[in-house]
Amino acid sequence: MKRVRLTALMMILGLGVSACATVDTASRNTPMEQMPTEMVAPAPSFQLAGYDVNVPLSLEVSEANSYYPGGDIVWRGDPYGNRYEQIGAIFEDAIQVGASPLQGALPVMVEIELKRFHALTEKTRYSVGGIHSIEFVMTIRDPQTGAVIRGPREIKADLEGYGGSKAIQAEARGLTQKYRITQHLARVIREEMTLATGWVPPKKGVTARIVPLEPVKPI
Repeated sequence: MKRVRLTALMMILGLGVSACATVDTASRNTPMEQMPTEMVAPAPSFQLAGYDVNVPLSLEVSEANSYYPGGDIVWRGDPYGNRYEQIGAIFEDAIQVGASPLQGALPVMVEIELKRFHALTEKTRYSVGGIHSIEFVMTIRDPQTGAVIRGPREIKADLEGYGGSKAIQAEARGLTQKYRITQHLARVIREEMTLATGWVPPKKGVTARIVPLEPVKPI
């Protein structure tokens, strides 16, 4: 197993943690029919203190130029080289774009372990197009104690892969596979860190349109 690590901003904070318990006799005695039927979890308030991206060497890399090659990692958006490191770098960039600007109250450590990264081959990209199939596990921890705050959560973050003339036109506008996938993963990671529900895939399971993230407004 290979770990791809990049030191992120670590903040030394003294956090005073206090807990109190009260008995809400009024709510306890409220008739059942008057009690709320659904409890809505509050949105998390996180800021990035560090991250760790793990791309296991046990994942199989395929360089076959076919419509649907086997393997766990298929990537052509960088020159031929170490695909494990290239995919790790994509996730690191996505974390920086999606999570670094967050200004929440609680510093957290983000851990990502890749399960599958199946982008398009040359043959598929310049003909019919397809789906960038991306799966990973994301865990959010306390950076000091290592305690799990959210997760581990298996995330399936599929993205439409352009093909034919659409791919060529997108490439001319700078919308490369690497740019689109990085922006997509940045949004997935940000929503996992800022929404009560975490990342929720679209109804059909595949994201089609990339909307670059807006800067986080200062508090």
